[in-house]
Amino acid sequence: QVQLVESGGGSVQAGGSLRLSCAASGFAYSTNCMGWFRQAPGKEREGVAVITADGSTTYYADSVKGRFTISQDNARNTVYLQMNSLKPEDTAMYYCAAAHGWCYSGSWSLQRSYNYWGQGTQVTVSS
Repeated sequence: QVQLVESGGGSVQAGGSLRLSCAASGFAYSTNCMGWFRQAPGKEREGVAVITADGSTTYYADSVKGRFTISQDNARNTVYLQMNSLKPEDTAMYYCAAAHGWCYSGSWSLQRSYNYWGQGTQVTVSS
């Protein structure tokens, strides 16, 4: 049974930091692209950051470049999202996503590119 379990969310003041973790298990076939999406109340889910299985390529939303860093620990099947200089507009439910396909510049931020989703972890940033 495929599972993506997120952790690390919470409440923080603007300018603070959080690190999200996504532990993956149960995949019968390898996943080649994993990352994070987020959804704020009343808004569509949007891509935040993804990383290829070999760690060679990452993509970030323009709104988080320079503040967020995605990384992975393949030995632990875990993907991380280090979030620094958080802003109130970063407040959202953050979801881990995994795809059997590769991460591509033209499609990494599309929900339909991903086969599996976690349940989400809430991030709240107060001003």
